[in-house]
Formats: sequence, structure tokens, C-alpha cells
Amino acid sequence: MKKNVLIVGAGGVAHVAAHKAAMNNEVLGDICIASRTLSKCDEIIASVHRKQHVQNPERKLYSRQIDALDIPAMVKLIRETGSEIVINLGQAFLNMSILEACLETGAVYIDTAIHEEPDKVCENPPWYANYEWKRKDRCAEKGLTAILGAGFDPGVVNAYCALAVKRYFDRIDTIDILDVNAGSHGKYFATNFDPEINFREFIKVWTWIDRQWKEYPTHSVKRVYDFPVVGPCPVYLNGHDELHSLSKNIDADSIRFWMGFGDHYINVFTVLRTLGFLSHLPVTLSTGQEVVPLKVVKALLPDPQTLAPGYTGKTCIGNFVKGQKDGKAREVFIYQVSDHKKCYEEVESQGISYTAGVPPVAAAVLVAKGVWDPKTMVNVEELDPEPFIALLDTIGLPTAIKDIEPGGAASFDGAVRDLETELAKSTATVTVSAADPMIAVRPKSTPKA
Repeated sequence: MKKNVLIVGAGGVAHVAAHKAAMNNEVLGDICIASRTLSKCDEIIASVHRKQHVQNPERKLYSRQIDALDIPAMVKLIRETGSEIVINLGQAFLNMSILEACLETGAVYIDTAIHEEPDKVCENPPWYANYEWKRKDRCAEKGLTAILGAGFDPGVVNAYCALAVKRYFDRIDTIDILDVNAGSHGKYFATNFDPEINFREFIKVWTWIDRQWKEYPTHSVKRVYDFPVVGPCPVYLNGHDELHSLSKNIDADSIRFWMGFGDHYINVFTVLRTLGFLSHLPVTLSTGQEVVPLKVVKALLPDPQTLAPGYTGKTCIGNFVKGQKDGKAREVFIYQVSDHKKCYEEVESQGISYTAGVPPVAAAVLVAKGVWDPKTMVNVEELDPEPFIALLDTIGLPTAIKDIEPGGAASFDGAVRDLETELAKSTATVTVSAADPMIAVRPKSTPKA
């Protein structure tokens, strides 16, 4: 069994993970929360104590300051804290440095998102092949367990795919991952995760259709689906992390990701994008000062963690799977519903952070118990999904499974046509920027004098 957990990061997802880790510290041991800003770590710890979530008070719950890009410092921290499991919940820019520290120390590595480089967005797929998978052989040589993308999406939805393969289908034709937040935070405009990361994921759409990668402009393909519990919601074809491993590990003709957006969000987003405010490249002001527009937007928007009080409504995330079982057509929706208010009452967080923060702790518990310990690098869909889903059922994210009549009223039509046809038939208020649909991919930068 492995003991002692180091949580890197002190944002909304780390906040939830710390609560859940403390609630399971009999298995997980001592818990250290580390970030560049020590005060944020201490605020999380105060929240855990306020909610009386420390299962065993004899286990330590403490904080440390760390620059996770500093690999020697990370190595030192892992060794000093005696951490055998590292949960990386910092920005995706940190993945490689934290993984390198785990490779040196032998600590298990768990994260929730694909690595990104600050100066690059939406690289050619599959994204995992650009960074993480290049280190898979080293993990295997060292017998190191590295579990990639163990949040909700990616993470739980990957396990849902594996469950569909294991229990419900002999052949899978299509998987449509549907993610909708039918909640309200009451702000004019905000993002539920770090805006710097959130907006980068909506630059352009890479999707897996007919066993090949296809590119579409953001918010150009829209559907409306009547979700369980939350009702009809608009969803848009979107690129997302999980597609990049699922396209390799799951035998299906098409695997697509759809995310819910309201008209107001899309209108504001489109204005920001068209004006260049979502650029990740620096520009020089007339004063000579160099700024990164996306970082300015991040500084102006509400901190996602501050959205939690008063957040109402529910989330629904699930996999709509179509295929065959015993020679007959079958459709199944495997999904999870969370309530923002209940999440806040439990851990002082909003539902989006909650759904992302609980799964990596479940993964850590399975690692600690030896249930998940492949001693190499894996994505979640390569592991047995049933103990993961069963554990999530008991610690806050219960799964529902619904058989759907093939082609019936409750079915989801995720078939994507060519872009010209989709735009002609679209009911979206705003589809793409009239000036330049891909403006966010080719942002303007002011050359230095």
C-alpha cells in the first residue's frame, strides 16, 4: 500500500480534492497541499477543518510553498513530505516538470488534463503524443504508475467508455460525450475553471469522426438535447482532452465531445476572441509595456472559486453510446448529475470544481489500496472502470445508466455534416467570427522595436 499524498495546486479543483482526501486519510495518510501561494493552501486547509472533514485527526494536513516548474525543488518536496502519491491539480503547463519529479522519486503521478506549453495552443492531435506518451517507456522501465486525465472529463467519462466496452456493447459505433452546466452563478460573465486554461480549449475544434481527426471552428456545430434531470440544453461540438486517448484506446468509428453554452456566453466569448483578447501571445502597448491579452482577461474575470456561494442549478455529464449487443442495435446513456448548492454545502465549492476534484482522489485511493497500480503510464480507460465508478458512487459522484430506444425521442443525433451544411442549418445566435473564424489561432502580436 502507498501512503501520503501531495496535492499540487490550490485552485477550485484542489480545494475539492483536499476535502475528499482528508475524508479518506485513513487510507491516504498525511496530506500536503503545495502551491506558489501558500495562503491559498492555508485557506483550503481552513475550509477542510471548518467542515470537519478530517477523517483521522492523527494524520497530518499541512501546506508548503512550491514553484512546480522547479524540478529539483519538486523532488526535494516529495522526499521531505514522504509523499508516495502526487496529485497534480495545478495548471496544465506544470505537467512535465511534476512528472519528471515523480520519475526521479518513484512517486505515483496523477493528473486531470493534458500538458500544454504556454506559447502553443491546440497543437496537432493526438495531444498526449506530444508530451506525456513520450515518457511512457521511462515509466514502464522504472515501474512507475502514472495515471493521466483522472478528473471527470477527461477521467470519469473515459471510465464510462471502458464500462460500455466491458458490460454493454459487443461493438461500439459512436460515443458522444455530453457536458452541460445548467446552473447560474449570477455574474455577468465568468468561467468555472482558470480562464487562462478554459479559453485556450475553445480556440478550435479537433474531433474524431470516421476514425480520423477533423477540424471545425469553435461554436459552429450545435445540437439541442433533452438531458435527464436538467432538461433541454444547447450543446456545441468541441475539442477536448479525452478524445486524444480515447481515439487510440477505444474501438469506435466516431468519438465526439459536446459542451453546453448559452447565447450570452458565446456572444461575449466571440467579442473577446474577435478583438484579440484571447491571444496567448504578448503584445506591446503604446507605453512600451508588454502584456499577454489572455492574462489581462484572466485578471479581470472573477476567480472561479468565488462563484461557489449562491451558485444554483445542476450539471449533467455523460456518454451517449451507440452500437450493438447480441446482434441488436443498442443505445445507452451513462451519466452523472451534480447539484451546485449541495456541493457548496458539503465542501464550499461549486459543482464544476466538485466533479473535477473528486475523481483524482478516488484514483489515489485505488492506487493506495493496490487496486489500480499498473506500474506504467496509462489513461483512465486502460484501467478496470468498475472499482473506480463504484467508489465514486460512495464518495459523491453517483453514476446513472439509462437504456435508450435506438433512434427514439430520447436518442442523441451526434452525426456531424460538413461545415458549410452545419452553418447553413445552424440555429446558433453566433457561430464564428465573421471577420476571421480562426482569429484566436492566429492572434496578432506587436513586434518588439
